Formats: sequence, C-alpha cells, structure tokens
Amino acid sequence: MIPNFKAHPWHGISAGDNAPEVVNVFVEIVPSDTIKYEIDKETGYLKVDRPQKFSNIIPALYGFVPRTYCNEEVMRLAVESGAEDVTMGDHDPLDICVLSSHNIHSGGILMEAIPIGGFKMIDDGEADDKIVAVMVSDHAFGHFRDIFELPEAEVRRLMHYFLTYKNLPDEPAKCRIHEVYGAEHAREVILASKKDYETKYGG
Repeated sequence: MIPNFKAHPWHGISAGDNAPEVVNVFVEIVPSDTIKYEIDKETGYLKVDRPQKFSNIIPALYGFVPRTYCNEEVMRLAVESGAEDVTMGDHDPLDICVLSSHNIHSGGILMEAIPIGGFKMIDDGEADDKIVAVMVSDHAFGHFRDIFELPEAEVRRLMHYFLTYKNLPDEPAKCRIHEVYGAEHAREVILASKKDYETKYGG
C-alpha cells in the first residue's frame, strides 16, 4: 500500500485552476501573530523566522501563492515600470496578503483569494512584489475587484507595514514601494512568477 504524504505547500499545490483571476494562497501569518512564521522550503512545515520586535503586526492574512517564484520575469516587470535599481527577483515564492473580515486564528491553511492589486516593493535591489487580494466570498471585502476601490486608509495601512516591518526605529528604510498597481498588473505579476517557477523547477 502506498502511504499518503502531505503535499508540500509550495511545490505540491497548484496556484489554482483559475489563476491568475483566483489563486490558492498558503497562509503563513495571521494578524494576531506576534511571531513571524515562514515556510521551511525543504520540509514544507511552518517555522519561526523571528519574533516581531515592535508594534508592526501584519494587518492582513499573509502568505504566498504556490508554484510561483520571483526571478527574471518578475524583475523584468519591475524594470519596465521604471525601477532601474532592480537587479533580481527575491528568489522566493510570490508574497500575497489577503483582506478578510473574519478572524482566522492560525496560519498553515489554504484559501482561495481574488487578486485586486499590489505593491511593487524594491528591497535592496530585489523585486519583492506584494500582491493584495480579497478572500473569496468575504462579506466585507469579497466584492472589491481593484485596489483603488479600497478606502485609502486601508491601502496606506498595508503600505506602512511593508515599509517598516524590517526596520529598527533608528535605522534608515531598507526598502521602498516603487508603485501601487491595480488588478490587471497584479495578474501579470502572478503569471510572471509562475513562469519563473517553471523555469526554475519545471512545469
């Protein structure tokens, strides 16, 4: 009898049958976490990355899109947008945060989400896009289809987190958001990261 093995969250699960319009998301961190967890790329288990040192707690569900990778194609989109200092992708799965009105208490779960935009974040010369999405059928956020439909305060809250979560109070900023983009470009980034994954790991 062949034993059943748990699928690796990055390599063993698809980005979704309807990607990039609707994507699978593996959630690593939820807003109540005071520890930053991330996937262990070898085993597929969640591991402790670091404790959150200050008050910069993630304001939305946060994880990655399976079978994506940020390298040449993702870098190309950043360069085409005018980010001339970009030299590579960040060599990680594509990051995604998911807005939901529901209290989800722990990571390590899968969900479906609709990408509505994102941030072209540049981190020390690396393209490190952050896709913004809404949970499918969420009562408060599920009807949004573009980031520019969101209240400005919601977008700025997400931006503030990503611009500060790596910094000590007396340190200069380590990254910047080159642009905020809508749903159409978010889908292009997802397709680019899927292509980078296929180049790196095969179809």
